[in-house]
Amino acid sequence: MGNDGGSIPDRRDLVKTKQKAEQADKANQTRARWFFCALSKRKLQEPVVSCALGKLYNKDSIIEFLLDETAYGDGKTICGHIRSLKDIKQLTLSPNTTPKSDSNSNGNDQSERAQFICPFTMKEMNGSQPFVYIWTCGCTFSLAGFKTMADSPSSSPKGDDDEVLDLCPQCQKKYSRVEDVITLNPAPEEEEQLREVMHRRRLLDPPKKSKKRKNAPSQDEPLKKKREMTAQPVINSTVASSKAVASALAMEEARRKATMSEALKTLYGEGKPKKKETFMTMGTFTRVGHLFVPSLAGAADDWFLILVTAVSAPVQEAFTIHIQEETIGLS
Repeated sequence: MGNDGGSIPDRRDLVKTKQKAEQADKANQTRARWFFCALSKRKLQEPVVSCALGKLYNKDSIIEFLLDETAYGDGKTICGHIRSLKDIKQLTLSPNTTPKSDSNSNGNDQSERAQFICPFTMKEMNGSQPFVYIWTCGCTFSLAGFKTMADSPSSSPKGDDDEVLDLCPQCQKKYSRVEDVITLNPAPEEEEQLREVMHRRRLLDPPKKSKKRKNAPSQDEPLKKKREMTAQPVINSTVASSKAVASALAMEEARRKATMSEALKTLYGEGKPKKKETFMTMGTFTRVGHLFVPSLAGAADDWFLILVTAVSAPVQEAFTIHIQEETIGLS
């Protein structure tokens, strides 16, 4: 007794019992799978893609995940089986053009309007009806409309390997009814079957070729020698200025020789054929030689000793000829 005027506590108030696990709202789960991206949890917006397991994603979210796997916290758990854009398929969806229904008196819109519908049965893609899509083309239909259109006898051509292929009722592309028809948001049991089909499809894909050079040498072949680096000519201001100075000196030397007298020109042997060394001038480049010539004053008995040192043989010969000519002219 509570002694407060008739309140009686019962067992629920006195004994603590084990609480029951909270059950998730199935309606909210269905709405989350069909109206929101499974990765980013944002509302589905075209372009919408789906993986081989039938989950729905926004394409931009998948691209962000492929660029950075840490962009979403549970991204590796949700879509870790997606390795590249080849593992997803962009869906061809039919937009829902029916007008929006008014909300009820409480102001809560319990039946949210679906964005997409089946192009054959006009049923909304909101989870109340199963939907499928074809992996080869991405066309999406309700399961009932797909079965109705796919059972036509004109849509069963044979492929090159005698496998019976069907034609998509919307775009007329070939597909396999066994492996190319994927259910959107399937049950867990059907999801495991789709995972096995995904693994079989990946085994049939050709292996990736390693990126190697076409003419790369094998291990048995000796390595080729490295190309020798050729020194490129270096042209700078110093070299250019030295060339200018050299050309200026050459022009000055040419002008000096043009104004030179005939007597001086004979010293350099210009205008006359070059003569070989004589016995008198042979090998006098590094020794001292004595040359006796008559006096330029005309005295036959006076001789001058001309000391010739460190001069080349052609210069000595020219000098000797010049002295002889001067002596003969004065005598």
